[in-house]
Amino acid sequence: MPKRKITGEEHRAHHDGADLFLWRKRKAGPDKPGDAVLLVHGSSMASTPTFDLQVKTRPGYSLMDHLAERGYDVWCVDCEGYGRSTKSRRVSCGIERGARDVLAAANVIRRVSRKNAVHLYGISSGALRAALFAQKNPRRVKRLVLDAFVWTGEGSPTLKERSKRFKGVASTSRRPVNAAFIKSIFTRDHPGTAYRDVVREFAEAICALDDTIPNGTYIDMCERLPLVKPEKITAPVMIARGEFDGIAHLDDLVAFFGLLPNPDKQFVMMPGIAHASLQEKNHGIVFYLIERFFSQPAPVYRG
Repeated sequence: MPKRKITGEEHRAHHDGADLFLWRKRKAGPDKPGDAVLLVHGSSMASTPTFDLQVKTRPGYSLMDHLAERGYDVWCVDCEGYGRSTKSRRVSCGIERGARDVLAAANVIRRVSRKNAVHLYGISSGALRAALFAQKNPRRVKRLVLDAFVWTGEGSPTLKERSKRFKGVASTSRRPVNAAFIKSIFTRDHPGTAYRDVVREFAEAICALDDTIPNGTYIDMCERLPLVKPEKITAPVMIARGEFDGIAHLDDLVAFFGLLPNPDKQFVMMPGIAHASLQEKNHGIVFYLIERFFSQPAPVYRG
């Protein structure tokens, strides 16, 4: 049987005066797709470079394609200030606004896909956005994966250094993004976790959409943590932490994990992985963990 093509289509959401870009991928054909998945990007890049990266020399770096091939209805959203979404307003594009952007995206998915609840994946500050959304909208989340997450920020060497650089910076301001900065993401924690050609194409994809990006999430992570209350998150949760991640400190995550009320939860350590897990050599581990968790059967307590 021939392999079915993966199709992509653009959608739009509107939130508090902002126009938000959504990208959807699924298998072509008459069959209805399976569960909906919503992917939430981090502080320094828009959604499609993060989740739908097409590398000429090394295929298989698109998480969207990976999940769509397995029957999921896969979506991502550019939060305000990024990519193809509104970037002209002088507002703080921080964690709380991002969580409301996620709600706007989830409402589009509900209208288009007829799915009231989504599987949710967030990476770095996107994990904070996703967690806050899950906390405030418990009925809208089937399963939640938090990758490169940070709770209080205690013990994080990267956040400690970042706090020095961004002290006094307005959360409504923007910072430049260029290839040199993107490359530094892959050298600050543990050099060698990503292939150079993948990093180069990742940087090109990011810079094709943005030459500046918001400071809001950086300021939140330096000055306002914790923003999420683990005891209020009732969905099943998987926390995924890279072996070499300089932001997601292990003790901080273990404490957060212990307070999650749902017994359907997992904590996984990802070997050979630093902070930007989806673009690294061992991204296949991350893809496997995400798909496995989303496809896990619900527990049976009666019957």
